[in-house]
Amino acid sequence: MPLSSLLLFALIYAGAVASPGPGIAALVARVMTSGTRGILGFVLGMVVGDLTWFTIAGGGFALLAQTFAPVFVALKVGGVLYLIFRACRTWNAPVDAALPVASPRQDALRAFLGGLAMTLGNPKVILFFLALLPSVVDLPHLSVLGLATMAVILISVLATVLTLYVLAADRARRTFTSCQARRRMNRGSATVMAGAAVAIALR
Repeated sequence: MPLSSLLLFALIYAGAVASPGPGIAALVARVMTSGTRGILGFVLGMVVGDLTWFTIAGGGFALLAQTFAPVFVALKVGGVLYLIFRACRTWNAPVDAALPVASPRQDALRAFLGGLAMTLGNPKVILFFLALLPSVVDLPHLSVLGLATMAVILISVLATVLTLYVLAADRARRTFTSCQARRRMNRGSATVMAGAAVAIALR
């Protein structure tokens, strides 16, 4: 695969990932509320979700995806319920003026599954891999090496962009110290997560 095509894919994918959407909204809201604890599993879930859709697109399995549409609908519902659950917990999260807000230690598998379900049911992700990507890259004629190279680029770009969002959100979170400010931040984050759930559910 030509280097120019790989660079074009990296550029377009980075723009798609960085643009605001339900996934980024949920990630930022989670960090703003709970910090970076447990965020690794959530990010890994998002990465595996994107890789899954890339595999479906690269393998020409779009028709298969339509055949198993009920499975993806169930995942979409799971992602919506996860966001609503997080929004409710965030809205009612206790605040402490002296210490940073720390949520209970998250089970890594639960965080991973939450990020995975949300990504697999995210219309923005589906649209990119099944509609936009095939118009940019000639997926059916790519070699195994070409697909593997694109997968490595996908992981690198997604991990980098998500890490930048996590760091920025965590830094912003640390500027809020009073109980009132943290309460407003929690409820603002809860509203964002609920909005992301609605956005996914209505598409």
